[in-house]
Amino acid sequence: MADVQGYWLIGLASSIFIWFLFRNRTNSRLPPSPFSLPIIGHLHLLGPIPHQALHKLSNRYGPLIHIMLGSVPFLVVSSPEMAKIFLKTHEISFLNRPQAAIVDYLTYGSKDFIFAPYGPYWKFMKKIIMSDLLGGRTLDLLFPVRHDEIKRFVMLLLQKAKAGEETDVEAELLRVTNNVISRMIMRERCSENQNEAGSVKKLIQDIAELSGKFNLSDYIWFCKNLDLQGFRTRIKDVSGRFDQMMERIINEHQEARRMRDQSNDGSEFVKDLLDILLDIADDEHAEMRLTRENIKAFILDIFAAGTDTSAITTEWALSELINHPSIMQKAVQEIDIVIGKNRLVKESDITNLPYLQAIVKETLRLHPTSPIIGRESSEDCSIEGYHIPAKTRVFVNVWSINRDPNYWEDPLEFKPERFLSDERGHQLDVRGQHYQFLPFGSGRRSCPGTSLALQVVQTSLAVMIQCFEWKVSGGVNGKVDMAEGTGLTLPRAHPLLCIPVARLNPFPSM
Repeated sequence: MADVQGYWLIGLASSIFIWFLFRNRTNSRLPPSPFSLPIIGHLHLLGPIPHQALHKLSNRYGPLIHIMLGSVPFLVVSSPEMAKIFLKTHEISFLNRPQAAIVDYLTYGSKDFIFAPYGPYWKFMKKIIMSDLLGGRTLDLLFPVRHDEIKRFVMLLLQKAKAGEETDVEAELLRVTNNVISRMIMRERCSENQNEAGSVKKLIQDIAELSGKFNLSDYIWFCKNLDLQGFRTRIKDVSGRFDQMMERIINEHQEARRMRDQSNDGSEFVKDLLDILLDIADDEHAEMRLTRENIKAFILDIFAAGTDTSAITTEWALSELINHPSIMQKAVQEIDIVIGKNRLVKESDITNLPYLQAIVKETLRLHPTSPIIGRESSEDCSIEGYHIPAKTRVFVNVWSINRDPNYWEDPLEFKPERFLSDERGHQLDVRGQHYQFLPFGSGRRSCPGTSLALQVVQTSLAVMIQCFEWKVSGGVNGKVDMAEGTGLTLPRAHPLLCIPVARLNPFPSM
């Protein structure tokens, strides 16, 4: 009996091996592919930082490769030319986002905007986002919120400078961006206290952490209904806390709206983003009626997409400037000449600071906030002679594309001047119209919050270099370690710890 079982196992193993060998070598209708393993496919090749691992694979197998992550097929796109084919030429076939169990649960079944399937609801949300929620008029009306948080940020740094106190730059930048987004959405500061408003910050941190976790059940078919990594309890806890918080805030907003309607005193009132969403939900003539779950899911989108991304980008920019003192000095001189030393730089000044803008563009090139763009095919299609079945997922490796040596001279160097000169980077737009530079995606599903993100990042960086010099703690020869960490939003591997030193006396007027 034991001999029979042994022969059966050997036969099964041989069959699996031959099938995968045949599958890897004979499927000529799919792009090139590395050799895969049974069950896990190419999961073992991703490593802790997927965009770097995919870059190495593309260097070996080409700008379009096919991989299997468990039982899920993926295409990896790693050149500007190939990105244009997927994001423009065949865009209509790749307008859906890949679905992950954790994100689907947190967004009430993809009732948000970022992960909603392409269709009438998504188009309706995109229209109101661009016109009402994140349009120029709304951003202008909420400028005092951002300006106030920048002032608070500068005053906090000044206190640390006077005390010679070390600063965790990422933590303080996260405080600023969290408070900006939180006040723009619902008039509450995340870091006001640790009992209630402080819980907003913790919630967003927990959501961001869970959303970035690798979930085995998304990729291994027979693990779909198993919770091998113990995520379900945490997801339910975080989702429940977020829902409870949003119910409270929505109820408070609705009560305040009723009181304003009853008083009708004619006084001017600046609506936050939640007020605008509630107006749209109450509009009987709207193209679509937003549900309460739509509103809560969209608020989650804004928090998740608008907080750590801006903070991390600003932290990378300051890190690069510390490591390139000559570039830092040029930025300081530009601000001193244009703004002077008697007042704080503000958002409206940024258009007159082209070198500062070039620094931010170069930071986004080397350290894109979303190193990988995820898409999914909604139909069978043919690309470059290959048959792409429906439900195939696509990784557009922005990190790799932004460093393409065919488009960028010295692609690994930090050179803001490339965005001011006659090189290929001259006048490149950040909104994805040029496929060698995709910091915010491209096409219909590009980031609708680009303007807000740039305002926060550029202004935060400007005041940091206008008002302070930065002494590195724990660096080597005053240099910052530029290693990347793990996560969806390209964080640094190590915190940037600095002591701010006030460079202006008297300090600029607030």
